[in-house]
Amino acid sequence: MGNVITWWGHATCTVEDSGVRVLTDPLFARRLAHLRRRRGDVPPPEAAVADAVLVSHLHSDHLHLPSLAKLAPGTRLIVPRGARRAVPGLRRLDAVGRGGLRITEVEPGDEVEIGPLWVRAVPACHDGRRLPVGPQRSPALGYVISGERRTYFAGDTGLFDEMADVVGTVDVALLPVGGWGPHLGHGHLNADRAAEALSRLSPEAAVPVHYGTYWPIGMDGVRPHEFHSPGDEFVRQAARRAPGVAVHRLQHGESVRPGATL
Repeated sequence: MGNVITWWGHATCTVEDSGVRVLTDPLFARRLAHLRRRRGDVPPPEAAVADAVLVSHLHSDHLHLPSLAKLAPGTRLIVPRGARRAVPGLRRLDAVGRGGLRITEVEPGDEVEIGPLWVRAVPACHDGRRLPVGPQRSPALGYVISGERRTYFAGDTGLFDEMADVVGTVDVALLPVGGWGPHLGHGHLNADRAAEALSRLSPEAAVPVHYGTYWPIGMDGVRPHEFHSPGDEFVRQAARRAPGVAVHRLQHGESVRPGATL
């Protein structure tokens, strides 16, 4: 049977495996602060239908409170350790006595059972803070979703030496290959570094994410190739560095069953 991956834009994906829908880093906004969605429609209401939701870190384009508020009451929400303390609005969504979300905080190595699936939190090389100031108390995470297949959602991360060891054997990798501005800072993968990560992980298939969706308002003409090119560049680099991996460059809202043709 395998699994089905749908990319809704940015780092938002639905992973369907064993009859369970897992949603990653939901962002259902046309505009977020100084960013606007430049490609693809805002995901439809069915994109918010999920049995569980994974949040990789606390940055507002990954932990977006208005998008989380669209989830059905009782949805399982898995967030980095310390998230409720760092993001007061998250506490208002908690299910305790309010019919809200069922929030579970995790750190690297923790596993959560979701029906027939297991979700394991793994480290990421990224700033896990909500704001770019103060101590870093919440880790940035990736997740490995294990069911009929093993799917790695990297969240936001840079390359790090232990990546292949901590992630382990996976069938599908959802890797960030760009960002939302003309320059990528520390703790990010561009197309070239994502292809190197792919060569280390050696999955059967990969889907590039976290590119070509949001861009700063008024900066359309500033290094526009950084918005348009990462997906195609990742395909080219992956063919050279990891030729045995099937790379699926999806359009917004498009789905793929890795290893099969939908």
